[in-house]
Amino acid sequence: MPMTPSTSRRRKPVAVAGVGLVLAVGLALTACGQVRAPGAAGGGAPSASAGAPSASESPAGASPYVEPGAGDGAPHYNENNAYRQTREMSPEHAKDAEREAERIKPVIERLWEQRKWDPAAVRTALLRLGYEEERFTEDGERLGGKLTVRAMDKRYRDGGYVTPEGALVGLRVHPDACVMAFVQKSNFEVRADGPYLETGCFPPPFSH
Repeated sequence: MPMTPSTSRRRKPVAVAGVGLVLAVGLALTACGQVRAPGAAGGGAPSASAGAPSASESPAGASPYVEPGAGDGAPHYNENNAYRQTREMSPEHAKDAEREAERIKPVIERLWEQRKWDPAAVRTALLRLGYEEERFTEDGERLGGKLTVRAMDKRYRDGGYVTPEGALVGLRVHPDACVMAFVQKSNFEVRADGPYLETGCFPPPFSH
């Protein structure tokens, strides 16, 4: 379903993150701004950032035509990357999502400090907050629940695809508002944001 550019002011997503050592790793999640710890010596604790680096860099010799908001200055950037843009949250629903993000953040931070980032451990901890796990029929019809915890997206490495350690979290607060989170060895993130066009409360993976 095509996305229509909005003339209204877009509410920015709210990120809640932890602190620690920044490791030079490429994450398969989109960036909403970053929160990093001050310079730390090697061998310290891992970092927690409010986003991940882009999977691609701006190409050399890009077209002089730049669409408003185009990330790399390429023509039709927004059109071609519509699937990576989140929907706008209503102010009321954004507050609800931010409130849930504040509930989830201490749990994710504690798990990260305990070095527990497998999906089963993360799911168990979040269900204790009273959330109901999202359920679907075999045909993909949603039956109920709001919480989904799953493994990290596969990444291409050394000639094949591997599944990194860690967990992705998606909480459907309203149809237009989510809490998105991840926790892995290097860092974690919790943020309130609108859903993605194709992947809902989970950022779409970067293609190889």
